[in-house]
Amino acid sequence: MMVKLSSLMVEGDYVTEFDENTRKRLLRGVFSHYYFEKSSADPRPSGMIIDNHRMWCTRLGLIDYLFPESRIICCVRNPVWIIDSFERLIQKDPALGSKLVPIEQRGTLYERVEALTAPNGVFGYCWRALQEAFYSTLAHKLIVVEYDRLVTDPERTVAHIARLLKLPEWRYNFEAVEFKGASGFDQALNTPGLHEVRRKVAYTPRRPILPPDVVARLSGELFWRNPERNPGRATVLS
Repeated sequence: MMVKLSSLMVEGDYVTEFDENTRKRLLRGVFSHYYFEKSSADPRPSGMIIDNHRMWCTRLGLIDYLFPESRIICCVRNPVWIIDSFERLIQKDPALGSKLVPIEQRGTLYERVEALTAPNGVFGYCWRALQEAFYSTLAHKLIVVEYDRLVTDPERTVAHIARLLKLPEWRYNFEAVEFKGASGFDQALNTPGLHEVRRKVAYTPRRPILPPDVVARLSGELFWRNPERNPGRATVLS
């Protein structure tokens, strides 16, 4: 919505109606009022907005323009395990009806992996968006958090993130995590459990169900671990 609205202001018949200050004020207003209306009965701004849309890595310039103090937290993991998790979810349905993959590409595991990693695939889009942000001039706004670190040492990892965001100290209960509200989204994709979160934050070892050649193709892409490949100084917690 924000992208469409900003495009309307800089293109077509309405371009002369909006100067820079007007554009900024309207965009900030739409964003802020959307979240303040969704918050509690207390209408006062909390001072922080959290939005988990995957598109923001491709709109760093817009979010920096509207909210210069904003940061983007990217939770990353070896692509092997991400694709492996998707495939496990898909295989839970014997009919392979998950809409994560187009129906014409559900025939074999190899076709499903190709669909997931395609430029517009569920994984492929996010992977490219992350790299776009990581190598951009605004990379310093990123906080890249490795999944393995988060689940093996959640208390210190979250405390580190809180310090980076200048948040007050808070003791979280990582033994009793609650996450609700995504079941309808998952059902719409015919992929129940897609956003399911375990109650306890912990590392759970498992063997991959991907064939060795697929594992080999997806491995070795942990670019965020190499300081020489971090020219924009993104913050990396690995």
